[in-house]
Amino acid sequence: MARHMVTGGAGFIGSHIARKLLERGDAVRVYDDFSTGKWSNLAGIEKDVEVVEGDLRDPDGLIKAARGCEVIFQQAALRSVPRSIDDPRANNDVNVTGILNVLIAAKTNNCRRVVYASSSSVYGDDPRLPKVETQTPKPLSPYAASKIMGEYYAKIYQDLFGLETVSLRYFNVFGPRQDPESKYAAVIPRFITLACAGEPVEVHGDGMQSRDFTYVDNVVVANLLAADAPKAPGQAINVACGDRFTLLDVLAAVEECLGHKIERIHEPSRSGDVPHTQADITRARELLGFAPVVGFADGMRRTVAWFREQAGA
Repeated sequence: MARHMVTGGAGFIGSHIARKLLERGDAVRVYDDFSTGKWSNLAGIEKDVEVVEGDLRDPDGLIKAARGCEVIFQQAALRSVPRSIDDPRANNDVNVTGILNVLIAAKTNNCRRVVYASSSSVYGDDPRLPKVETQTPKPLSPYAASKIMGEYYAKIYQDLFGLETVSLRYFNVFGPRQDPESKYAAVIPRFITLACAGEPVEVHGDGMQSRDFTYVDNVVVANLLAADAPKAPGQAINVACGDRFTLLDVLAAVEECLGHKIERIHEPSRSGDVPHTQADITRARELLGFAPVVGFADGMRRTVAWFREQAGA
């Protein structure tokens, strides 16, 4: 039975990956410092996974935690463009030093592969759509810069030391268990939580900025494929649905699910945000055999239903 480690395994995406690995019969080790991860995200599987409380900035702790692991799914990070602008040093310490420590731990323990969670933010404001992996990165924020540095480190460790690495560029992931509380929370859980409470939602800009919103199950599928795909090592690969929807589309979907209108308050656009993102997923199809399993509308219905259940609405 293969043993895999999920860093950030108590977080939003990491906990979904951990659950799917368990479902297929793998042994799972979760490495998390619980600064943003939650024990509640592991509800129902906490006795089935091995949990190691640790920090990405602790190289010795990571080396110890990675012992006996075949694949490391590197999900732990300080996410959010605005947070990275507010605290660039913490962003660098966790996201850049963190991935380097993970790679060192994987090499030290002869792990087979590291699957690294990168981000569509690396493309910056290049107006060309859809985004193709061959486009030159143009990071506009410390967060985006940290993610492209993680990709570079992953490729270097493959080229120099033979450690297989795959970088997955996530496009605006959403779904159940995403944190709506932080001021840096992603837009979809924040919209849904406020709407369920009958409160107005803040829309930055005119609401016409668009994203390739990607339901979390699609990201999980891509990670599991990336762990074994023979042609994936050394590659950066978009993970998305290949569509795009505006923030106003998101609000309309929430309104449809809830059955009532939502009051909007328009605020100034945020620094470091790009107007539009959309992924070309040709490389994911060719190298991973990836295809989206849940579309935007179905993903929104599932997500709203989960948040309503949590709110008792």
